[in-house]
Amino acid sequence: MSQLTESAVRDLLRIVIVGHVDHGKSTLVGRLLHDTNSLPAGKVEEIRAMSERRGMPFEYAFLMDALQAERDQGITIDTSQIWFNSSKRNYVIIDAPGHKEFLKNMITGAAQSDAALLIIDAVEGVREQSRRHGYLLHLLGIRQVAVAINKMDLVDYSEARFQEISHEYRAYLTELGVTPTFILPVSAREGENIVTRSGRMSWYDGPSIVGALDCFVSEPLSSNLPLRLPVQDVYKFDERRIIAGRIESGRISVGDEILFSPSNKTAKVKSIEAWPSSQPVRTQAAAGYSVGITLDEQIFAERGDTISHVINAPIETDVFRARLFWLGHEPMTLGKMYKLKLNTTEAQVQLQKIEAVIDTGDLSSAAATRVERNQVAEVVLRARRMLALDAFNDKPATGRFVLVDEYDIAGGGIISMDGYADQRQLITKRSTNIVQVDQGVSDDERARMNGHRGGVIWFTGLSGAGKSTLSMELERRLFEKGYSVYVLDGDNIRFGLNANLGFSPEDRSENIRRVGEVAALFARAGMIALTAFISPYRSDRDRARAAMPERFHEVYVKADVQTCETRDPKGLYQKARRGEIKEFTGVSAPYEEPEAAELVIDTAAHSIEECMAQLIAYIEANFSLRAADRKPG
Repeated sequence: MSQLTESAVRDLLRIVIVGHVDHGKSTLVGRLLHDTNSLPAGKVEEIRAMSERRGMPFEYAFLMDALQAERDQGITIDTSQIWFNSSKRNYVIIDAPGHKEFLKNMITGAAQSDAALLIIDAVEGVREQSRRHGYLLHLLGIRQVAVAINKMDLVDYSEARFQEISHEYRAYLTELGVTPTFILPVSAREGENIVTRSGRMSWYDGPSIVGALDCFVSEPLSSNLPLRLPVQDVYKFDERRIIAGRIESGRISVGDEILFSPSNKTAKVKSIEAWPSSQPVRTQAAAGYSVGITLDEQIFAERGDTISHVINAPIETDVFRARLFWLGHEPMTLGKMYKLKLNTTEAQVQLQKIEAVIDTGDLSSAAATRVERNQVAEVVLRARRMLALDAFNDKPATGRFVLVDEYDIAGGGIISMDGYADQRQLITKRSTNIVQVDQGVSDDERARMNGHRGGVIWFTGLSGAGKSTLSMELERRLFEKGYSVYVLDGDNIRFGLNANLGFSPEDRSENIRRVGEVAALFARAGMIALTAFISPYRSDRDRARAAMPERFHEVYVKADVQTCETRDPKGLYQKARRGEIKEFTGVSAPYEEPEAAELVIDTAAHSIEECMAQLIAYIEANFSLRAADRKPG
């Protein structure tokens, strides 16, 4: 790489070769290198001599299979990388193993690639592993895929057989949302359609392998993307604190104002260090370079922080969706903690929910309580602290992760924030020079005057579960008993205080943040604030609790989606299922059930009167003062 010109680096394309075991990947690559004169002098003769010594027939696959075990077993175990040049551009070819037991190696190779060449045996046709590899390419975000139907010589170069396999696999990839750039017939052993068009398949009018690869589009340089510089370490030299890391995307320059996530601290770049000190002073660096920077002020930074510019900063969240491939020897189970590795970040995450396990054969999905080895799943992961990350579709470099179970890498996947909010704006404090002032009336005085303590009753549940019905009826009954009580719900909040908010995940989180702060003020005033909001995100409810932790009471109004749909006079659920309402909780947006609510009211199993009896009993037990404690008169 260091010897290439900038234009050559720009035209460099990384191609991963994948396919079912024995479908001819290594043979195809070996033949490709041989027929394009890309091999070092004497390499073919060396392999021929080795084959003769061992009494084995010469195989083009041996040109790529670098490990002795591979030659003995006839399979590719490790990923091999080799340079290859066409008249158009430079290539790095990554030959990945096809055997099921070496999927980790295959994923490692594919994760480094810009495009893929997938091999299918014309005799055996599409196999389970062929589908699994296609799905993994989709999972890793590789959208440029060419499919080579190999060993056409063994089916007499049959057009009918080619069309049969082509139709089957094209249909499968299309369901994934992947459109194969080319599907082409080849014979790697005979060299047909590898570099030049084959005369034995005149019925085929597409390009050769080399021609197909040359049609792929180079990925844009990551230096043109927003800055992402994961902190690898912080070193102390003389009076300097040098923050070191590798720039994954974007550019950084002296004088830039940079943001550290998830701490949200800012500083300016004072210098970009060079080693040795005799090297020219650098004023900027781009993606792909490892750098050390100093700041204009001393702030605490540590390994795992992500440096960005203030504009286009990464997402901050403690929960996200993921599509992952599980490789662990033990199943992935609900509630278990795993170590997440994302760039230089390490954090404990819990498997909060398994939304679906995907059958890579027919792409069907099913509910499950655990993810078995070699299964693909759509899951929700929750961390114990805030993380700085990106959605994979937006910024792949910081949107991929691996999971460690005990001491083994057990899974990997890509991040999606669909339905979840960027919590950065919710946790960043911008006000300064503010001093909290104590109230002139104490909480005890208010409680004695009212005859009850103030607090927050936070109703949460799906739309149609009964939150508003219960809160309004509870307000009436408590009022008649002499309680100072008020209901906060969408009608009196969305039309006033939060009239400027929409229904995106970020706006919904901000809506709940404001409600939590207002409810806390009501509670401090000695009132009982009843809130009736779906509040689907656990982190938002936790923030609402933090505003008044000692007097916050979470009430989970429990009802399944089917029950809620029967109570839906406005037909909102039906509209959501037709796609007319976006981000509808329970249909197209997540609802995270409370883990430890103070009270659970099951409206699907109990009548309104039974639910009210539970609520009144809870209020009187937790809020009402004894008669002797009440203010006389």
